[in-house]
Amino acid sequence: MIRRAPSHERKTYVLDSNVLLHDPNSLFHFDEHEVVVPIVVIEEIDRFKKELNDLGRNARHFSRQLDELRTTGDEDLAAGVTLGDNGGSLRIDLCEDATVDWAWADPRSRADNLILSVARSLNESVGSAGVVILVTKDTNMRIKANALGVRAEDYEHGKVSVDDAYDGQDEMTVDAAILDALYRDGTATLDTADRTTNECLVLRNADRPNQTALARVAEEDDTVRMVRRVKEGVWGIFPRNKEQCFALDLLLDDDLKLVTLVGKAGTGKTLLAIAAGLLKSADERRYHRLLVSRPIFPLGRDIGYLPGDVEEKLNPWMKPVYDNVEFILDSRNASRVGAKSRGYQELMEQGLLEIEPLTYIRGRSIPHQYLIIDEAQNLTPHEIKTIITRAGDGTKVVLTGDPYQIDNPYVDATSNGLVYVVEKFRNSAIAGHITLTRGERSELAELAANLL
Repeated sequence: MIRRAPSHERKTYVLDSNVLLHDPNSLFHFDEHEVVVPIVVIEEIDRFKKELNDLGRNARHFSRQLDELRTTGDEDLAAGVTLGDNGGSLRIDLCEDATVDWAWADPRSRADNLILSVARSLNESVGSAGVVILVTKDTNMRIKANALGVRAEDYEHGKVSVDDAYDGQDEMTVDAAILDALYRDGTATLDTADRTTNECLVLRNADRPNQTALARVAEEDDTVRMVRRVKEGVWGIFPRNKEQCFALDLLLDDDLKLVTLVGKAGTGKTLLAIAAGLLKSADERRYHRLLVSRPIFPLGRDIGYLPGDVEEKLNPWMKPVYDNVEFILDSRNASRVGAKSRGYQELMEQGLLEIEPLTYIRGRSIPHQYLIIDEAQNLTPHEIKTIITRAGDGTKVVLTGDPYQIDNPYVDATSNGLVYVVEKFRNSAIAGHITLTRGERSELAELAANLL
């Protein structure tokens, strides 16, 4: 017997296929309300189940969940089954009352129009006694639903407002004694009750505003510690602004197991992460190797159309990583008299550096490695979770990306995995975050990033 919430409080959510492909666990995120899945949605998802990508995995996961609900108890999917203990329920609508007789209906959009028809039919049947909401990530579906008098919303679970997102840094005006203690002892006592652990701070002298210090909130109560100074650089890379100083401090701290770097193109996210990873793995041997990876989202034809073996196929997508490593090696050699050139091929042959697409990381256990995931804004929250849970004992994970440069059609600036992780880990003692805003690649690159 389904335990329902009071009818005047209960809402009915009709889910589109793209919601379930985006988050196969979305069924359980509607609390005490009713979830309706039109049977045409199941048909649509069935077409994805054999694909060897994230859509295929999500499709299979959703199907397994439905099958478990089907075999639990004596409840029937068409009549409705219980979802958890909060009074929520799930029902498969057989589309028997759905009619698509609109003159404008495109036969090629039959599935979308049937979903709209189900939502409209439910809306008319409940009248003012209830609320029916179509949940879809398709903008045009929401527009058409509105035209049909049906309330429609985007799938909001896991979304983070980019404008209000945590940027990992702030500025404070303090007494001169605090700055003196910080420079003298490396730590100082400061009221951090309203601060997040590992939040980066610019401390400004109240009497002499030009005197500042860079600090980070410590795990201990009311304590800040000095951000480390990188006088000799990191593999030839020197921080050019306060944000990069903060970033390197987070990247070089072995106590932090997760670091997220967010910023527009040219701010140095990937460069700083790779330089820190090389120092920690190749020089200090704190980690067995540096592993750099990124998701593959082609702007043109997919990998299968490219000539050559796997390495040659992947090279166009991994080229930005290779370019950063080569730049770091060139900078390191230029700053050291008589330094012997050591290309990334040599580092890879020695097992100190590994560069591969994200597809190959899935399913692995990765212990004692410095793991960098570049372009993490192209990943869904579920994919990010899958990757971070690959981290074994002694592994540090660094996520870099720009939420405004997304190639994945199934996420946006507010729902991608990168901003999701930043928000979820903001109060964790083993995680640190910084948003980089100032471009340092070149004057032209900075101007283009701001104007175009």
